[in-house]
Amino acid sequence: MSNIIASRDIITAQLGGRTPSLAIVLGSGLGGLADAMAGAVRIPYGDLPGFHAPAVEGHKGELVIGTLGGKTVIAQSGRFHMYEGYTPEENVLPIRVFGALGIGTLVVTNAAGGVRRTYTAGTLMLISDHLNLTGKSPLVGHLRKGDERFPDMSEAYDPVYREVARAQATKLGIRLEEGVYAGLMGPSYETPSEVRMLERLGADAVGMSTVVEVIAARAQGIRCLGFSLVTNPGAGISHKPLSHKDVMETAGRAGEELARLVEGVVGAMRGDQGTRGSGDQGFLAP
Repeated sequence: MSNIIASRDIITAQLGGRTPSLAIVLGSGLGGLADAMAGAVRIPYGDLPGFHAPAVEGHKGELVIGTLGGKTVIAQSGRFHMYEGYTPEENVLPIRVFGALGIGTLVVTNAAGGVRRTYTAGTLMLISDHLNLTGKSPLVGHLRKGDERFPDMSEAYDPVYREVARAQATKLGIRLEEGVYAGLMGPSYETPSEVRMLERLGADAVGMSTVVEVIAARAQGIRCLGFSLVTNPGAGISHKPLSHKDVMETAGRAGEELARLVEGVVGAMRGDQGTRGSGDQGFLAP
C-alpha cells in the first residue's frame, strides 16, 4: 500500500491542478498514442515506487499525463508482465495507483494473436469478455483497502463504453470486430493444439496481459473498455513462424488506426469527467 500512496502523491504533484478523466494502458508497440497527447508530462517508472522498467521491446516505461480528445488522461506507456517474474500484485500496481487517484475509467489495449480464423494481421478487436487462463488473480490474499472481495465480472467490459466504441469506429470508417480475449501467462507463443483449444473455449484472440489488470480495476469499481490489435493469426492458422519482431512491425502499422479510435472514444465523453464518484456524468455518450 505504501508504494501506491507514494506513487499517487508523486503523480498528483505533476498534475498541475488537472484532474485526469481516465487512464489508458498501452500494449506492445502502441506507445505512439502517448506521443499524440498535448501538453504531455512524462514520469519515468524509475521515479515511481513499485513501478518496474519493462524489459520487453515496445514498452517504454513511463506514465504520460496530457490532453487527448479534449480530456486530461494518464497513459501507462509500457507494461511490466508476470512472465518477467512479477507477481500479480506487482503487475496491477499501476491500476491500483489509478484507483488511488480517483480515476473511474480504464482503457486497456494489447497486441494479440488471432484465434478466430477470419482475423488477419492488423484486425482491431473490441473486447467483449475475457478468459483468465493465467492461473493467477490479483485479488488472492488479504482484502485490500478499496477492493470488493467478490467483484462481479458479468460485464467486465462496460456495455455502454462498447456501444460508443462501435459508434466511433463507424464514424471514423474503422473496421472493428468484437470478441473474447484469452489471457495466458506466456512468454512462449501458443502451440497449434493450444490455439485449437482456445477456439473451442470461445476465445477470438489471445495474449499475455490485460486480464489481471481488468480484474483489479473491477474490484475497485473502475469501468473498463478494451481493445486488442491482432498482429498475427495464431499458430496452426498461419504456418508462418511467430516472432516478437513481426508483432512490433504490425503494431506499428495498425497502431495508428487504434490510436485514432481511442482518441475518438475519449472525445465522446461528457465533459472532463470519468473520476470515481462522478456517477453517470463520466459515462460515454453514444
